[in-house]
Amino acid sequence: MSGPEAAFQDALTARLAGDADVQALIGDPARLYDEAPAGAAYPFATLGRAVSEDRGADGAMMIEHRLTLHVWTRHGGRHEAKAIVAAMREAAHEQVFALEGGWSLVSCRAVYADAFRTADARIAHGVLRFKALIARQS
Repeated sequence: MSGPEAAFQDALTARLAGDADVQALIGDPARLYDEAPAGAAYPFATLGRAVSEDRGADGAMMIEHRLTLHVWTRHGGRHEAKAIVAAMREAAHEQVFALEGGWSLVSCRAVYADAFRTADARIAHGVLRFKALIARQS
């Protein structure tokens, strides 16, 4: 059985990678990586920081999990980064989707977004953070 963090990550990335609007912006198959391969084509997205906290009570196991996604663009600048962030938000914000491993998704919300230029002025960076509440299925 996988833990709640892995179950959420797998389900979220599958949801994003399967969304037509996300695919239109980062490819089909979607260029959504845990770690981008050397020479990855732009634009693409990567998984970032993941933080979990126990939110259980009265014997119920619940985890609040925050997962950050990073968007990297080379030619479309911040506008393209914002479009990708928006498509990802639309695909998963306030959606409930199935998790594996005996876990269920209670809620999923996009809680933070940003887009900015990197030190390499040719590359724009978008950030999108999801907060999920995950429970052990009874």
